[in-house]
Amino acid sequence: MLRVALTGGIATGKSYSLAAFAALGVPVIDADLLAREALAPGTPGLHAVTTRFGAALLQPDGALDRAALGRIVFADSRARAALEAIVHPEVYRRIQEWFANLRVAARFAMADIPLVFETGHNHQFDRVVVAACSADEQVRRVTARDRLTDVDARARIAAQWPIEDKVERADRVIWTDRGFAETDRQVRDVYEWLRG
Repeated sequence: MLRVALTGGIATGKSYSLAAFAALGVPVIDADLLAREALAPGTPGLHAVTTRFGAALLQPDGALDRAALGRIVFADSRARAALEAIVHPEVYRRIQEWFANLRVAARFAMADIPLVFETGHNHQFDRVVVAACSADEQVRRVTARDRLTDVDARARIAAQWPIEDKVERADRVIWTDRGFAETDRQVRDVYEWLRG
């Protein structure tokens, strides 16, 4: 079974593309969901985050205030690196465990991993597919989806590799700023390529 990473930048259409692959019957896993689980109440990850960044990041119900943490880590690259050092090892452990335990007869399975190139884990996968869109569209999506200012959106985008760098390193690219029908067509093309 091929191990495929789906990556891109913030708001470049990874989630839409992952759902389209899942609809075609591809086994999929989402690193963002694993990261949330790694910082759930009562986990060692949440304990490590509150030890590093302070208990003020806990909401009354014991859950992490993700918006407050985001304001810290997207303003300070050292803080972001500290958070990544807590979360990434657990996320990659869970992804590798998921691939190892898949019991389905599929030609390939796919993990949505936003920072696969940034973390240097792209070599753990047989293929890397990048979901991409123009920089202007990316900013528009982030400001609309996350209700951020233009400045905050650009800061979050700048915290990741430029999408052009990811496109250069990709085995295949899905452009998501040309309409849903065109994105779906590209997903099907990549699906057939991976099956072959």
